Amino acid sequence: MTIKTIRMFDGGFISQPFAFGGEEGKEAFDDQMYYRNSLQNYVLDLGDEVILADTGIDDGFSQPRTFGAPLYMGDRVSGYMDALKAAGIDPARVTKILITHKHNDHTDHIKSFPNAKVYLSPEEADAMKLEGENVVRCPFSDGAYYEFERSQIIAPGVRYVFAPGHTKGNSIIIAEDDGLFYMMHGDVTYCDAALKANKLSIIFEDKAAARDTLDRVRAFVKARPTVYLSTHCPEGYESLALKRVMKLA
Repeated sequence: MTIKTIRMFDGGFISQPFAFGGEEGKEAFDDQMYYRNSLQNYVLDLGDEVILADTGIDDGFSQPRTFGAPLYMGDRVSGYMDALKAAGIDPARVTKILITHKHNDHTDHIKSFPNAKVYLSPEEADAMKLEGENVVRCPFSDGAYYEFERSQIIAPGVRYVFAPGHTKGNSIIIAEDDGLFYMMHGDVTYCDAALKANKLSIIFEDKAAARDTLDRVRAFVKARPTVYLSTHCPEGYESLALKRVMKLA
């Protein structure tokens, strides 16, 4: 198994109140404290098939750099499809797409893979109004997976795990390879500092579920050597390149 990063934006920032303020409120945190931000997704090459973990944002997306903004994803590095090809992935080899959640920075290029099976929770499928023979409303019928109650085996070493909160149908992807666990989590946290500080961002559809998911993620990471592959901070692609295991107090 080879896991690669599909980088789209870099050099951005996120404020501490935005990243940490989901429970205590934004006013409890320092609005002059910022963390690095970016946008990337991941792809798993299993040899006989290629599986996407989310599908990036539309190539026409742009975001102005605004002084004092709570979130800026950075400067464009590449469009999603160009980045995929630059990583050595032939789009025709993509057989499955695992969607963490419905937001467009994770789903815009579903349309670019009409022959791939698209896995997502029933809640997200309903929210996105996705239909068709290639849409798999995942039942998460393969039972518990360590700290998580519901999961689906997608391929050898690849689990799709129900992890609601950020959205009502949010999921994560965990791959096991050579003694390490690679967690592709979408937006469970918006920066790795929030995971370490045990803080929710201000963006969620179900606060209680988001807290439960963060608790389960932290328990999983504490118990196993886990490379934490974030979507919205550069530590994600840096950790993948270094096979750097997340350490939590």
